[in-house]
Amino acid sequence: MAIDHVAIWTAQLEKLKEYYIKYFNGLANEKYLNKERHFESYFVSFESGTRLELMQMPGIPQNLSDPVEKQYLGIIHLSFNMGNMELVNKKYHELKNDGFRILREPRKTGDGYWEFETLDPDNNRIEVSTIFRE
Repeated sequence: MAIDHVAIWTAQLEKLKEYYIKYFNGLANEKYLNKERHFESYFVSFESGTRLELMQMPGIPQNLSDPVEKQYLGIIHLSFNMGNMELVNKKYHELKNDGFRILREPRKTGDGYWEFETLDPDNNRIEVSTIFRE
């Protein structure tokens, strides 16, 4: 069994799609449009087979979770495994240099990962990680 996809509501569909394509090598399908509901979406696929469904529709309220200070119950972050520490560090510098907020610098976690935390354009929390190897 495997997770097929995770869905994310957004108010900036194209920008979020481009972020996951540019920074995490995603591949997007053609935009799906439901004109009756004013619903638009993309599936962004990754090498692992997992996909993100990015969705936009008028009337969806803002999320009350603050990705930094006041989080609420529910899914709270996405994690991308880069495969090695060098690639994690490279992605850290790329995102930082491109102006994305870094919540936590690259570090070894207590459970054996090398990771940093950042935010995507919609302020969804993203972990970029790999298993720590000395």
